Amino acid sequence: MFSIGPVPKRYAWGSKTQLQGLFSLPANGEPLAEMWFSGHEESPSEVTLTPGVHMPLPQAIRNAPDMMVGPICSERFGPVLPYLFKVISARIPLSMQVHPVGFQARAGFNAENVAGVPLDSPVRSFKDVNEKSEMVVALTSFQASVGFASRAFALRNLHAVDHPLARRMECALGSRPRHDERPGEADFSEADSRMPIASVVWPTSHIRTFRAFHEAIAASADQASGLPEALAHARESATSSKCRMAFDHAIAAAQAFPGDASVLTLLMMNPVSLDEGDSVFIPAGTPHAYIQGTGAEIMTNSDNVLRAGMTVKHRDIDNLLQCLNCASVGPIDPSDARLGTFIMRDIVFYRPPADEFMLAYGHVDGARRPWPILDSMVQRYGRLADYMKATHQPLPHRGPRVVLCTEGRVLCRSERDSRALAAGEAVFVPADEGWLSVDAVRDAAKPEDSSGSFIVASTPF
Repeated sequence: MFSIGPVPKRYAWGSKTQLQGLFSLPANGEPLAEMWFSGHEESPSEVTLTPGVHMPLPQAIRNAPDMMVGPICSERFGPVLPYLFKVISARIPLSMQVHPVGFQARAGFNAENVAGVPLDSPVRSFKDVNEKSEMVVALTSFQASVGFASRAFALRNLHAVDHPLARRMECALGSRPRHDERPGEADFSEADSRMPIASVVWPTSHIRTFRAFHEAIAASADQASGLPEALAHARESATSSKCRMAFDHAIAAAQAFPGDASVLTLLMMNPVSLDEGDSVFIPAGTPHAYIQGTGAEIMTNSDNVLRAGMTVKHRDIDNLLQCLNCASVGPIDPSDARLGTFIMRDIVFYRPPADEFMLAYGHVDGARRPWPILDSMVQRYGRLADYMKATHQPLPHRGPRVVLCTEGRVLCRSERDSRALAAGEAVFVPADEGWLSVDAVRDAAKPEDSSGSFIVASTPF
């Protein structure tokens, strides 16, 4: 196994303390948003192959693909790390965004190449040809808005906001005009002209959602005037916890991005609040925004992001609208699917419907004290989880893995190597290392100190 160094990303929305504390970096008041354990060509991590010999991970994989990622991974995805693993920490809300599916990523990447847009340009949207789906596992309390909620939920929220743009969005969703509007007054031809070709077979509900979403992200700063006050007033009349959460997300975004009308889209979306160990999967095409918190994030090996608002970065509204999934669906919890195969001892497995990646979040303790995260899973899912708690299932062992210690110390062992890791330290475990286990670093004199937590990023095989 090889030591691997993270690539820091210092975006304005990042925390000023969380990642600095985890990775033992100076807290100098500057935001640190993400730490990448990456095989992406534009931001590769460095691995230490032997003492004093360092190499970018993509090059190390190309030099020895069967050893590093294994024949199964190489045959399916090529000589690359098929996932991108990050630890992220949001102090304030970050962009309203969508990730493209495969054919859209390829078309966009090639179009920007033909146009001569440099890969490192701040106005480049497509950094690679890969579809991008992602999953986040909360390491602290974590809030997000993910996918479109039901039409009834969106209408209820928008109707409560006394603001012209909210009324227009409400009309776009198909509500009856309010007392101060005339039937047939609203014109959504601009939104209709930006719909993708596939919209010719869309149900009416998708067209309405697209129109309402478009009204918010295409609105000017003048049209957003008075939104913070209107949102705060509407929040007072919210009757359900889910509605209050949606308003809390929109208010936080409005405070972070004054004059940005796209914050109203958060009233159309599913508000998500994760406790430590909870997770959510975000398929390509799903609109989402992270609001606040620290989490382990894993995705296909892609840096393709299409932004529509709530950001100081480049907005690519036209391409985002072409990729937007307008279906109303609830958030996907990947720890809930086939739960019996995903919980063992003090490890929770998160396997989403993706071939490229999965995560495991675990805890070790020489004193054998209970791990609250696992206990909360047992309480949530009942006897099945309690039964599987005592059942041993191996960690994935036929693909490339990254092990990160997130707290205390852990002992990472494979068939041929072992390494003690402290918080913030990580190793890349090649496919040919075989089985992998993570155990306590035992101190017979102080067993109460021999505990730690860890994340394992891997392929699902």
